[in-house]
Amino acid sequence: MLYRRLGNTGLKVSEISLGSWLTYGGGVQDDTAVKTIEQAYDLGINFFDTANAYNRGAAEKVVGKALGQYERSSYVLATKVFFPMGDGPNDRGLSRKHILEQADASLHRLGLDYVDILYCHRYDPQVPVYETLRALNDLMRQGKVLYAGFSEWSAAQIEEAMHVADQYLLDRFVVHQPQYNLLHRNIEAEIIPVSQKYGVGQVVYSPLAQGMLTGKYKALGDIPAGSRAASEKMNQFIQRFFNEETFARVNKIRAIAEQLGIPMAQLALAWVLRQPNVASALVGASRPQQIVENAKASGYVIPADALAAIDEALA
Repeated sequence: MLYRRLGNTGLKVSEISLGSWLTYGGGVQDDTAVKTIEQAYDLGINFFDTANAYNRGAAEKVVGKALGQYERSSYVLATKVFFPMGDGPNDRGLSRKHILEQADASLHRLGLDYVDILYCHRYDPQVPVYETLRALNDLMRQGKVLYAGFSEWSAAQIEEAMHVADQYLLDRFVVHQPQYNLLHRNIEAEIIPVSQKYGVGQVVYSPLAQGMLTGKYKALGDIPAGSRAASEKMNQFIQRFFNEETFARVNKIRAIAEQLGIPMAQLALAWVLRQPNVASALVGASRPQQIVENAKASGYVIPADALAAIDEALA
């Protein structure tokens, strides 16, 4: 496993990281989730991701239990705040009240004194950015959070946050978690350039497009038993990829992977990691063998002619 600096920080994270969205605390049995996290750790993966909103805190409990057996300094853990955690008017968003309360609640569920990264899970137009940044800075001063990040913010929102941080001498955001894969390249036009400008690194989620780029789906009517698309709990996000145009593109990528002699999933992950602004590709795994296969993408360099063929296939 290779490691990269997270943006302009001194923090080093594994090129492949393990997340818990739609899986741990709900879609996958707890004992299987723990075994998968243990397998990832044994492979050299040091970066784990969760969120308070994943199954309303259940994912944090599973991740905390699994990582609790290891030396705290040996791994990097991220969680998030924004989405509703209750029915009250202050049980959501990026207000000072919600951030501080949910940070303590997450630490309690995780069984930890601090998290390495706390993401603002989305932008909150109802809360001044200064209020959000000040709350995050206070958490960092208390030692409960080491770095702050955000997820799915626009380039203009990133610029706003950096301007406010500099104006009031607050710590800047250092990491962004966007969706990025062969079928979804939106961040290349504006997000990556503005992130590079401010030293923000990308930790990209859904690098395998919810499983579309794993090679298991070959046609619209071909849904393997036990796959994410076959699960009522987890299929709602992958269904948007189920159309003839996407399958045509995926099959072209599959052919390129076969020519290279590597699994399509490893090619898709290596393609994401070709981007120097990407610090880590965040994958989900419902069983240990999946993370074993995904970890093999670390360090793989795609030949230039294959990269050209991929661009042509996606065009």
